[in-house]
Amino acid sequence: MADFRHAAFATPLLAGGLLAGLWWLLDVTAANMHERGIRSGFGFLSDPAGFGIGESLLPFDSADSTLWALAAGLANTLRVALPAIVFSTLLGTLIGLGRLSPNLLLRGLCAVYVETLRNVPLLLHLLAWYFVVTDLLPPASDALQLAPHVFLGKSGLALPWPGGDSGLFDLPARGEMGIVGGAVLTPEFLALFLGLTLYTAAYVAETVRAGIQSVPRGQSDAGLALGLTRARLFRLVLLPQALRSIIPPLTNQHLSLTKNASLAVAIGYPDLVSVANTTLNQTGRAAECIALIMAVYLILSILTAWLSAWLERRTGRWAER
Repeated sequence: MADFRHAAFATPLLAGGLLAGLWWLLDVTAANMHERGIRSGFGFLSDPAGFGIGESLLPFDSADSTLWALAAGLANTLRVALPAIVFSTLLGTLIGLGRLSPNLLLRGLCAVYVETLRNVPLLLHLLAWYFVVTDLLPPASDALQLAPHVFLGKSGLALPWPGGDSGLFDLPARGEMGIVGGAVLTPEFLALFLGLTLYTAAYVAETVRAGIQSVPRGQSDAGLALGLTRARLFRLVLLPQALRSIIPPLTNQHLSLTKNASLAVAIGYPDLVSVANTTLNQTGRAAECIALIMAVYLILSILTAWLSAWLERRTGRWAER
């Protein structure tokens, strides 16, 4: 427990030191820019953005402030990163367990998945999925119906959404020009979500596999000797001990996924980096925009580290029961 307490105190101290160093760097940069007659400062954040955002989780108009535009970009980043974290963890866990399966075919398929996806750059994953969604899928007028009121086509994935005229759900349906009603996940969102999820799942699978294999074989033999089924053996014996080895690298994968979402600019998804890049071109405040991006990702990293420490403490208590 002492190690956890030390980590909990060390993380804020380290973060404070990094923020102090960043503040000093910005102060020196601002002074040098002032000497050369270059405008600096963060006053531009209150000015109208002057540009639109193709899709936004937050309501946004070009007359809104630049700060609100950046907030909309951050919301778009979290909008794709958080679901991708959940689905990549679930998929990666299943694949990791599959790699330990006694079934030779299942074990081989999971190994092929891991080795194939880990050895292809993420940017190529994103471009490939964007090509699939935008070029290979049928147009909106002939969208594929995957389930009742669920359609997939070049315009994206149409899903039922709360808030229809009936007060329950707004249901997508075929119209004269395409799919009408419901909520639509754009091709850019789908490509980014699929790329991040499938790519990260390959790394999560190896993390889960290694974590389970780190538990001494004697633990399994003892559980089976006591009459435990394999399901109860995994849930009561292997998983609590394996989580101690799984959680730290798994947290790193979640953090990497969030940072990798910045590649969204390659396929036109308006995430934080994309919006900041547009702001930079509009205002010319390169140092300020880059500093804001760094600060946001630093805060996300700190929050992830705190969450990891909390999970490790909970895991330790669970395993001791």
